[in-house]
Amino acid sequence: MRGVTVFRARHSNPGRRAARLTRAMLGMALAVVLPLSVAVGGAGTAAAAFDPSAMDFWVDSPVMGPIKSRIFRAADGNTSRVVYALDGMRAREDISGWEAETNVAAALTAANINVVMPVGGQSSFYADWNAASSFLGLPPVAGSSGSASGSSSGSGGLQVLAAGPGKSYRYDWESFITRDLRNALRDRLGFSTSRNGVFGLSMGGSAAVTLAAYHPDQFSYAGSYSGYLNVSAPGMREALRAAMIDAGGYNIDSMAPPWGPQWLRMDPFVFAPRLKTNNTRLWISAGSGLPGAADGPTFATVNAMGLEGLALANTRAFQVRMVTLGAGNVTYDFPNIGVHNWRYWESEVNRMLPDLSANIG
Repeated sequence: MRGVTVFRARHSNPGRRAARLTRAMLGMALAVVLPLSVAVGGAGTAAAAFDPSAMDFWVDSPVMGPIKSRIFRAADGNTSRVVYALDGMRAREDISGWEAETNVAAALTAANINVVMPVGGQSSFYADWNAASSFLGLPPVAGSSGSASGSSSGSGGLQVLAAGPGKSYRYDWESFITRDLRNALRDRLGFSTSRNGVFGLSMGGSAAVTLAAYHPDQFSYAGSYSGYLNVSAPGMREALRAAMIDAGGYNIDSMAPPWGPQWLRMDPFVFAPRLKTNNTRLWISAGSGLPGAADGPTFATVNAMGLEGLALANTRAFQVRMVTLGAGNVTYDFPNIGVHNWRYWESEVNRMLPDLSANIG
């Protein structure tokens, strides 16, 4: 069956096999990624596509202030079937990348699913941060913005001391999504707060799995496309450090101290047993890192190949971990062609849609 796989670890010690597989694939991916200007979640740009059928939905966060989400209503008007779509590292402040770069909302609403797209959260991993992002304890510079508009110009290093989201205040995204936004959707729109779905790409893929693991009362389904699902693997923290500096000038140490409980709590490889125990339905995908004919021989394509190789290494390690645990609640999809690009993530949503539809609401 195309793309859907079940991995069988044949080595007598599956844990060691997973570790060796991760080191080998991660080493190859880092060799490509680290010399580049890392543009996680920003490869494959297109003109912004504001959808007038959506509504702005503002909700106050006690920590972050007013946060906008974009709401797309299900075609049949139901309020029981809800999915959250999470953005990548270069999340914009006007609309979600999912709205700007894809047409997934139309497909989901036609399948009678309400779509919630939180806006913002650049480099946040949709986590509750330890502190506002800063370097060497220096305060943000007033009058400048710390949030890029989703470009992949590589200028994030110039923003390390800038003010803005996650710098003038502490990111508090997990609490916002699972408390403030969740309750507002219930109280103002009548949306169900249980058996919701959540999916995302790259940073958002990691976050989707994390939110589902720790909030099973809200999320029965999670999808990760090109996600970083083994962030404690050798070299991963430093790779993400470079990515977060490039994507808006954020300090990973402000998010979670190195190798402490807060960091390990964010690692799907570590908390995998929770996903099995919760019987969370998962859709886990990453591309091969090989470009298609439409990608073209450009620097952006080379960058996207390296980033996808990094995501693939993490995703395969997570797969081995889940198989070792005997988890049968996962569908894996590893297309033969695919780089870190919105085109491939949009296709993945369409492949996931029947499974998502059958496991929410």
